[in-house]
Amino acid sequence: MTRIFSGVKPTGHLTLGNYLGAVRQWVAADQAPDDALFCVVDLHALTIEHDPARVRRLSREAATLLLAAGLSPEKCTLFVQSHVDEHTRLAYLLECTATDGELRRMIQYKEKAAAAQAAGAGVRLSLLTYPVLMAADILAYGTDEVPVGEDQHQHVELTRDLAVRFNQRYGHTFAVPEVTLPAVAARVMDLQDPTSKMGKSGDAGAGVVFVLDEPGVVHKKVMRAVTDSGDGGVVYDRVARPGVANLLDVLGACTGADPAVLAEGYGGYGALKRDVADAVVELLRPVRERHAELAADPGAVEEVLRAGAERARGLARPVVDRAYRAIGLLER
Repeated sequence: MTRIFSGVKPTGHLTLGNYLGAVRQWVAADQAPDDALFCVVDLHALTIEHDPARVRRLSREAATLLLAAGLSPEKCTLFVQSHVDEHTRLAYLLECTATDGELRRMIQYKEKAAAAQAAGAGVRLSLLTYPVLMAADILAYGTDEVPVGEDQHQHVELTRDLAVRFNQRYGHTFAVPEVTLPAVAARVMDLQDPTSKMGKSGDAGAGVVFVLDEPGVVHKKVMRAVTDSGDGGVVYDRVARPGVANLLDVLGACTGADPAVLAEGYGGYGALKRDVADAVVELLRPVRERHAELAADPGAVEEVLRAGAERARGLARPVVDRAYRAIGLLER
C-alpha cells in the first residue's frame, strides 16, 4: 500500500480551512495502521513566541479533533511528534544536507521573518530550519505521499530535493515522496481578507471559522464575510472576485458541487452566504459532537497517542539508523 504522512501544527485552534484542506482528505484515505501516519507536530509550534501551557492544551485538542473527524487508531497511526525521537535525530542529518540559500528562499520563512522584524521581535533560528524538521518528519517513515494544503507544497518539494541529494551522496536511503492536494478548497481564505489564508493563529479573527465554533458563531462570521465591490453578481473568479470565489469554494467543498456551476444558481450575496453558513454548520456538526464525547475521556485519547508513538518509533527507527550509517556515523 501507499504510505502517507501528514501533520497539524498546534499553534491555534483547527479551522474550517484545516478541515477542508487536509483533515477530511486524511479521513477519506484508504488507511492501514502502518501506511497512514498522522502527527501533531508540536515541535514546529516552538518556532515562534509561545505559551507552554497553551501548546500542550492545543496539542491535546488537535489530537482529539483528528479522532473526532474520523481518524481511527485501527486504521492509521496517530501520535505526537515530540514523543518520537527519530524526528529530531534525522533533522540534524538533513540540516547537514540542506543549504542556507534554499531555506532562506522558503516563502513562509520570508513572510514570517519579515512580520517578526516589523514588530521589533527577533527571528528564531528554528523558523529558518523548521522545513528541514518537516522533511525529517516525512522521510523517517519512507513516506510515498504527503497530503497537504497548497501553502505547504514548497516544503514538500524541499523534502524531495533533500531525499534525492542524500541518496545521491550517501547511497539510496529514503523514498522520494509525492505531494497530493485536494481538488476543491485546497486553500480556504479568510472571510474578512480573501487574499489571505484562513490561519489558526488568528484566534480572535472574524474571518476565521474554527471547527469547534458554535453554529450561531459560524452563521455570524459567514454572513459578515467580505464579498466584492461592483454589481457583477455572483461570479466565480478567483482573481477579480476573490471574496465570492472563496465562499463558492467553501460551498463546493461542503457539497461536492463545482463552484463555477454553483455560482449560476445565485442572484445575490445574501442567499449564497446563508447556504454557505448552513452547509458549514452541518459539515462540522458531527465533528463537534464527537469531540465533546472524546474530550470527556482524555485518558482514552492519551492511550491512543501512546500506542501511536510506539508504533511510529518502530517504523522510523530502522530508516533513521540506516541514514546514520550511510552518512558515516558509528553504530551504537
